[in-house]
Amino acid sequence: MTQAMSRPTIRRAAAISFALALLVGACGGSSKKTDTGVAGGTAGVNGGTIAYGLEAETTGGFCLAEAQLAFSGIQVARTLYDTLAAPNAKGEYKPYLAKSITPNATFDDWTITLRDGVKFHDGTALDATVVKNNLDAYRGKYTQHRHPALFVFVFLNIKDVTVVDKLTVKVTTNTPWPALPAYLFGSGRIGIMAQAQLDDDKTCGTNMIGTGPFKLKEWVTNDHLSAVKNPNYWQKDSAGNALPYLDSIEYRPIPDPDQRLNALQSGQIQAMATDNAETIGKLRDLSNAKTVEVLESDKFAETNYWMLNTSKDPFDNLDARLAVAYAFDAKKYNTLQENGIPTIANGPFGPGNVGNLADTGFPTFDLTKAKEHAAKYKQATGKDLAFSVKSTTSQSTINANQIFAQMMKDAGISVSLSQTDQAQLINLALKGDYNALDWRNHPGGDPDTQYVWWHSGSPVNFGKLKDAPLDKLLGEGRVALDADARKTIYENVSRQFAKQAYNIWKSWDLWVIGTAPNVKGIMGPGLPDGGGDAWTSLSTGHPVLGMYLAK
Repeated sequence: MTQAMSRPTIRRAAAISFALALLVGACGGSSKKTDTGVAGGTAGVNGGTIAYGLEAETTGGFCLAEAQLAFSGIQVARTLYDTLAAPNAKGEYKPYLAKSITPNATFDDWTITLRDGVKFHDGTALDATVVKNNLDAYRGKYTQHRHPALFVFVFLNIKDVTVVDKLTVKVTTNTPWPALPAYLFGSGRIGIMAQAQLDDDKTCGTNMIGTGPFKLKEWVTNDHLSAVKNPNYWQKDSAGNALPYLDSIEYRPIPDPDQRLNALQSGQIQAMATDNAETIGKLRDLSNAKTVEVLESDKFAETNYWMLNTSKDPFDNLDARLAVAYAFDAKKYNTLQENGIPTIANGPFGPGNVGNLADTGFPTFDLTKAKEHAAKYKQATGKDLAFSVKSTTSQSTINANQIFAQMMKDAGISVSLSQTDQAQLINLALKGDYNALDWRNHPGGDPDTQYVWWHSGSPVNFGKLKDAPLDKLLGEGRVALDADARKTIYENVSRQFAKQAYNIWKSWDLWVIGTAPNVKGIMGPGLPDGGGDAWTSLSTGHPVLGMYLAK
């Protein structure tokens, strides 16, 4: 999990490393091709530009402490910024921009040592002061300029961040917190910004300055974001060659997956990302015809589901939630909408993740029980069960929700549908201004990272859960050091979600990167300092420092 651990930490660290290793023990294997990039001393080809199609624009900007980043935003952020820690292929969190991350024996005092000589894109040095200021900005303590809405709760368990010397930062936590390195990655969201960006009140969200492999050239919202090679990037490949290989990369938001695929086939873009099952099927056919390359991964996957707002009618009523859960035919939906491609989900933790269970107890399709619970809801409220579902605007998503609505209608439940863009959908979730949202979240990794989405005190508890037993489990999981104890705790979290039917689970997300045949190195080289192969997940984007155009 970390490097340079002191002797008293080794036994407990081994337990935590074992817990993290469980994450990959049973990962679903839909991978069609594994492209680990540059390894074994073989260098990529320098030069060239890749145009990359993304599913959405990041309308809120990239002032990272305040940003609301979904997949597309995280992909861009990982291009421009580095995180202090990063996961390897085993799900172990290793130092990345940091040289070492070392806990004390009780995991409530952490020493972060930074790499010497790393520069931001504006030429300023990475040092302990700017890292402290970043961490304070994320936790709402850098009050001069930054005012985060989302991350204050995420880092509430941090008691203090202090500068020890030029390259050393100490983080003290309120409780033992073995998952802290996972939070320093934050699914790729916790990049380190230059001091100039941190202090920029007017253009913090658009004048991005990181230490990443590429630096911002220009951003024309809803058209393109172009970034050029950072000539002073700190990483090299295994043969000692400077990274990145590409001269530039250009991201283009193309919300419709068919349009994205057409752009790839016509050569307008050379890479695209999608989790749309119909598009995945088409990409597989094109791959078989050898006109595109395809990389698939459902490892450490997010979960697709309909998120129910438990704070307001009708879903503050358990019978209403159970009626919807029993009315949903997951197998039929997976066949009709997903072409049977992704794995049907039964809880928030996908295969291979701590907390995953073959049987969580989540209700399976039963029209009789659905009608019974709908009748109980009407008896309690005097109203027929009806609700609205909001989703993004892609035609595929609209089709999915129409299938869902018809299933509800078969059980006598009325559903109205409406659409908006991805950024607005996140705003609705924050405000709690919805009945149900078509949603995707909870990428794999340390299960404690889900604390922020479900604890009753969190501002990003989008489902508005108020569940004392669940809060208790999340608190116990946060401080537990024993691998078996953590496994039991998070399996009980899965059971509690099933018992209360807080979400209607669809599938564990399968992400696919489609590229022109000459695009290589998607997953990049391994982590620095022998940290292992790069993370095999695609649910939070992927590194771009190892991408190149083969001749």
